[in-house]
Amino acid sequence: MFALLARLILLVVVISGVVAFATQNQQPITLDFFNYTVTASVAAVLGATYLLGMFSGWTVLGVLRRSFERATDFDESRRHQAAAR
Repeated sequence: MFALLARLILLVVVISGVVAFATQNQQPITLDFFNYTVTASVAAVLGATYLLGMFSGWTVLGVLRRSFERATDFDESRRHQAAAR
């Protein structure tokens, strides 16, 4: 029960920090990427960057996990070798 309460308190503190950051950083910034220009708040740019980083991290982690599982699956490689004979 204590662990659940501690997690809830931590979640409230983190959300409060994010809300405080977002409300205090409303000044617009302009991003240029090749021929594209985007104007958004600092908080929106950092939030989008964070989400893109999470997505790319999950993708890379998934690829590495599948590669590791294939590289260490010795039973499967033995079956393939036996079937080839």
